[in-house]
Amino acid sequence: MHRSFARRSFMAASAAGFLGIAAGTARAADSRTTAAGWPTRFPLPNGFQPEGIAIGTAPYAYFGSLAGGDLYRASLATGRGAVVPTGLGAAHPTAGLKINDYGRLYLAGGTSREIRVASARDGRIEKTYVVGSDGTMVNDVVLTPGAAWFTDSYKPQLYGLALGRHGEPGRVWTLPLKGDWEQGPDFTANGIARTPDGRALIVVNTIAGGGSLMRVDPRTGVARAVDLGGATVPNGDGILLLGRLMYVAQQWQNAIDVFRLDAAGTRGVAVARITDPLFRIPTTIAAYGRRLYLPNARFDVEVPTPDTDYDAIAVDQV
Repeated sequence: MHRSFARRSFMAASAAGFLGIAAGTARAADSRTTAAGWPTRFPLPNGFQPEGIAIGTAPYAYFGSLAGGDLYRASLATGRGAVVPTGLGAAHPTAGLKINDYGRLYLAGGTSREIRVASARDGRIEKTYVVGSDGTMVNDVVLTPGAAWFTDSYKPQLYGLALGRHGEPGRVWTLPLKGDWEQGPDFTANGIARTPDGRALIVVNTIAGGGSLMRVDPRTGVARAVDLGGATVPNGDGILLLGRLMYVAQQWQNAIDVFRLDAAGTRGVAVARITDPLFRIPTTIAAYGRRLYLPNARFDVEVPTPDTDYDAIAVDQV
């Protein structure tokens, strides 16, 4: 599962898919530390196969493992961490994840079709849901005040998980996607975020228009392409909204493309590209302070082994 969904058709995509921002390119600083001494590169366990990242209000990052579903909790101040043993084995990977203010983690279970809710303190699984049907891949997640929303990369649908006052999980439902949504023959939906006004969702569609952002009405499932002024996101993976800025991880381009959105999330203007020579197929993005943190998924490694090395990189926000 891991290699097939990661490599899909992205190896052939061209960096030319991102248009009109060459003059606005921003590069990470060459120094690996900031004035505060916090590392901007730190190791993850060998063989871990990271894909998702979550950071809450405390300076700790959680990474999900495609290899066995475990989590790795790392201090942003020191770069050191430890495995939080939540994994159930190779058939139960962890892809995207998010954390709320009450210490709950919401985990996308990939081709296991699982949505899992776990304790950030000890990894205890609080609730597991099985969604979709044969061929489903639960890929990424975003938290809203009343629900967690998950993408299905192989089916034209989202999954909503009702959340209580403190993020306690409730019922789960399926939202079919329609409107401008274009479903490819296999991998299509990827990262997910909210619009700046909080009224809709934005989902990466790796097929439509050569790679696009889609604004999805969470009540109806109607999707409309976000007007990016001709720019495309053919390698778009995880996305992160900070204010009006949407950060899009572009896996095979080893870059983060940055768009300034209108409040409704219907239009966006490309403002910058962030690169770093230490990017090795970054997949997802989380923020703390003025930094962005990304795991290097190394999807260019055809057959990862228990000795394959992995790390995470921090770069400055725009």
